[in-house]
Amino acid sequence: MDAVNDETIYLRQLELGPMQNFVYLVGDPVTRECVVVDPAWEIDTIVETVQADGMTLTGALVTHTHQDHVGGSLESWGMPGRIAGVEELLERVKAKVYVHKAEREFLKGFGSDLVKVDNHDTLTIGRLTLTFMHTPGHTPGSQCFLIDDRLVSGDTLFIGSCGRTDLPGSDPSEMYYSLTQRLGALPDDTILLPGHNYGGPASTIGEERRQNPFMRFASLGDFLQTMGGGRLKLL
Repeated sequence: MDAVNDETIYLRQLELGPMQNFVYLVGDPVTRECVVVDPAWEIDTIVETVQADGMTLTGALVTHTHQDHVGGSLESWGMPGRIAGVEELLERVKAKVYVHKAEREFLKGFGSDLVKVDNHDTLTIGRLTLTFMHTPGHTPGSQCFLIDDRLVSGDTLFIGSCGRTDLPGSDPSEMYYSLTQRLGALPDDTILLPGHNYGGPASTIGEERRQNPFMRFASLGDFLQTMGGGRLKLL
């Protein structure tokens, strides 16, 4: 998706890292303030893009605390090494880090730079207002970010699929309600901006409600049967 930079919003979608992660820069083109969503990979690229665009980075927003979205040790994935992520970003830029309160314990060492948020909290970015939406299921503190008619959905909702619910802390029942009620209640023309490039760079809530099988189950029981049986591929 090309950068959006008009009089109302500054928005960049960067595909970074080996796992097709989308990192977002969102801000006010007039005040030149912006935030970054899920800065786990290629911190140099993020910082250089912000500078080249003449913006000032003031915050880092976390959709959830898996390593491919915030950085950290890869030992739990059975891999050596670690991803610097948010920690490296804060060494380069003075910014606040916004994480859902249910996952505060998974981000260590940020002190006063870390801000716990909850469902329906808001953040002012210049003239913009961003709303935090708690969408548990993939993780207990998974959250999406709503800015006007755009939704940054992390690993809750992908284009044509949804986040995994077979990981520690996942809850398929919560995922069902996040997809069908929390996100499903948004207007059809809400632009969907997912956390990975698994099905393309963007869609709409209306299109996903019509085409995405994970948003079309008639009941929680049917959803749980499918999630448990593995008949549909999870990304």
